[in-house]
Amino acid sequence: MDFRFSKLVLGAWLCAFTVASRADAQAAPGKAAPAARPSPPLPGLQTGPAPWTNGLDQLTQRLAVIGLPAMPKEEFVQHIHQHLTISVHGSAVTIPAGIGINQFERYISPIHTHDSSGTIHIESGTTDTFTLGQFFDVWGVRLTADCIGGYCRKAGEHLQVIADGAPVKDPRALPLHDKQEIEIHFEAVAAPVKAKAPTRK
Repeated sequence: MDFRFSKLVLGAWLCAFTVASRADAQAAPGKAAPAARPSPPLPGLQTGPAPWTNGLDQLTQRLAVIGLPAMPKEEFVQHIHQHLTISVHGSAVTIPAGIGINQFERYISPIHTHDSSGTIHIESGTTDTFTLGQFFDVWGVRLTADCIGGYCRKAGEHLQVIADGAPVKDPRALPLHDKQEIEIHFEAVAAPVKAKAPTRK
């Protein structure tokens, strides 16, 4: 048999064997891929009702987990601000001063607050895009698509996030930009009004 023809036949056989072996491995029962483990909660995460502290407890550990620097001073390569308001069942929630600032260890996060006006300050040594989820991680307050702090969506209640007048589906992924107005409302859902049955005459 011609040597080149023999190589072609052998190569075709090896390819067929490899494909069949992979198919058998994928179809083998009881060998499902291991499920991904859920990430542990952030250190010091506040999951109770408002009011919430400024999250100084375990701030250093949280910054390490989320990958933000503990800067010795403010940096101004990027210097922008947003305004955040939060209400729960119609009552305003205070956004504390000093979020992201540890005066004892003398450092500051790129995302922080200076007062309780609801103004978020981004004063960073980079031009990276920061998100609302990162701000809440620095604050140490739970924020998901369904929960803020200890308030989670359930029958008759819902969480609504609005940025510059538009609803936000994924609040954690919301990019923060200059002069942005952000509202977070956790409210009861109004029950639909039932139509009255027509009166018989």
